[in-house]
Amino acid sequence: MEPIKIRYRFRLAGRPEEVVDLALDRDSLALVGVDLQDGPDWTALGFEQCRNCPLVADQHPRCPLALALVGIVGLFRDVVSHDEVVLEVETEERTVQERTSAQRALSSLMGLVMAASGCPHTAWFRPMARFHLPLASHDETVFRAAGMYLLAQFYRNRDGHVPDLDLDGLKDIYEQLAVVNEGIAERLRAAIEKDSAVNAVVLLDVHARMLPFAIEESLEGLRPLFQDTYLSPDPPRG
Repeated sequence: MEPIKIRYRFRLAGRPEEVVDLALDRDSLALVGVDLQDGPDWTALGFEQCRNCPLVADQHPRCPLALALVGIVGLFRDVVSHDEVVLEVETEERTVQERTSAQRALSSLMGLVMAASGCPHTAWFRPMARFHLPLASHDETVFRAAGMYLLAQFYRNRDGHVPDLDLDGLKDIYEQLAVVNEGIAERLRAAIEKDSAVNAVVLLDVHARMLPFAIEESLEGLRPLFQDTYLSPDPPRG
């Protein structure tokens, strides 16, 4: 079965166009074509290893997330975060194009790569990677993450497990992700000359750190979307 293909195209003034082609396995949603055995020194598992990393060097000599980022770091090591870029993203469903900062464009790409990389703490986001939304806003991210998590609880309930309808598990997922972002940022500081990739992780980190504390507030802000339909006394059943 053909993998899911996603193409990121970066156009920066005065520079050749850069293209990043990603392929995801349709069943596991893992990145296809990443060498898990070899990489630069900063990809070694023990180099700035995340405080919450469950992997051990005997079985995983390289950090899978760091290995997945090697190609991106090589392409953008001399790009500054505030450089303007025209980003075009092609997925199976649509093509998105926007003029934005290098930091925000890279953050969108790195969020996708991190989810599919093989890191145990980012694997929770693979369903969102399957339906990738480039340059998603904070509200879009909250809506998609909560929707993904609650759909998982629906399946858990169907399978006879206790569902988590209070989203406590989602908050924990984001708290662990914040630790991963911190560790990856330290790795990247040792690998790049400019700040765009590090700042892209910082931007992801802002979302990761805010979301556990803002889930209740953010979801209440979305409540009016459901008020006249799903929250009415007798919601329609089609």
